[in-house]
Amino acid sequence: MPMSRETILAALHARLSALPATALRGEVLPERVPVEGLLILRDGEPGEPEVTMSPLAYHYQHRAEIEAVVQGAGRDAAFDTLTASVGKALAADRTLGGLCDWVEAEAPRPVDLPVEGAATLKAAVIPVVLHYSTDDPLGG
Repeated sequence: MPMSRETILAALHARLSALPATALRGEVLPERVPVEGLLILRDGEPGEPEVTMSPLAYHYQHRAEIEAVVQGAGRDAAFDTLTASVGKALAADRTLGGLCDWVEAEAPRPVDLPVEGAATLKAAVIPVVLHYSTDDPLGG
């Protein structure tokens, strides 16, 4: 059954919201990073679809992004825990309850970001590929 992009992204955000870290969608990085870490879902790009004609369907490999951020003295271990929890949440149901054909994360590339007057941040973007089909590229 074809699903809309918004339904799929909302389901992905709900899955991230069930984790101990704070999960936001499309927000700017707040001044304070919660102790448990921070995840910010970016809607990303659906890309060019493959099209089948009978029945008409547009098959997307939509690339969303999850920004993962931790701060503090134990940031390396906290970052590993945070990214592993994202991986486990996605692996628990690779179809987001049947909304997608497949969901798969790619490896993050972490960086340490100095913050003037505060503990250094450890952050990375985790690309997430959402495979889904829709019968309308504007409604889907």
